[in-house]
Amino acid sequence: MQYRTIADTAVSAIGLGAMPLSIENRPDEARAVATVHAALDAGVTFVDTADSYHWHAGEAGHNELLIARALARYGGDTSDVLIATKGGRGRPGDGSWTVDADPGHLKRAAEASAKRLGVEAIGLYQLHKPDPAVPWTESVGALRDLLDAGTIRAAGISNVTTGQIRQAHQILGDGLVSVQNRYSPAVRDSEPELRLCTRLGLAFLPWSPLGGISRSSLDGPSRPTSAGTAFQRIAAVRGVSPQQIALAWLLSRSPAVIPVPGASRPASVRDAARAAELQLSSGELAQFEDVVGVEEHRNENRR
Repeated sequence: MQYRTIADTAVSAIGLGAMPLSIENRPDEARAVATVHAALDAGVTFVDTADSYHWHAGEAGHNELLIARALARYGGDTSDVLIATKGGRGRPGDGSWTVDADPGHLKRAAEASAKRLGVEAIGLYQLHKPDPAVPWTESVGALRDLLDAGTIRAAGISNVTTGQIRQAHQILGDGLVSVQNRYSPAVRDSEPELRLCTRLGLAFLPWSPLGGISRSSLDGPSRPTSAGTAFQRIAAVRGVSPQQIALAWLLSRSPAVIPVPGASRPASVRDAARAAELQLSSGELAQFEDVVGVEEHRNENRR
């Protein structure tokens, strides 16, 4: 496994997005735990979760509790595993996603997340999404308070613009270590945010890094794993999966990038982890620009 850094912490170049283990159509707990263990066995040391990763009403924190149980049951050393969780979104149980970045809510949410994860301080806590009803500086100020109180060790922000990153950086200083936006071979509207993160030394954590390939909006020639694309052709030559090629492409974009592909099966985790070892040639990278589509607007209904 190759490693990259979030602030001064070395983590695996490929993380585990744990959301599929707790939302709609989630696997049973045995398979979910096996998926987490497979990630750890493959060298993954970065796990992404959130208090809103659940399915039914009344089970907030389902994913955090699941991750905590999986780590407790793992037979090996987990001291180097960084768990990143998020607060500021909710799920009432009807399939929708709500937003609440009120400072008081964020502070209570972080304390509850720490308790569910069984830690004294959360390694990385990220504001899940800006709340249009709350001034951005006030939401980010809550992260500053959490850092000062020792509830969290580092802060991140998600689903943000370059202007919001700059404001957060001014408020949080070195306490801001990461940005988590949607970014993939097929969805590249966060290129400005990626460039800014690279300049500021912030980790850039793409969510849905495979372009949401199960979504109908990405059907067609822009799909990174569609037959006939460069991803498919190069994968066939390399003898690997197109998903590995897509993740390797993401890693090539900047040393700040740490993709967090979601998984609900051990085989998927093992396949994704192997992408960290792939080195794409300049000739291979040049092929992608002709086949990768760009989605103009972020999907605002998820994450």
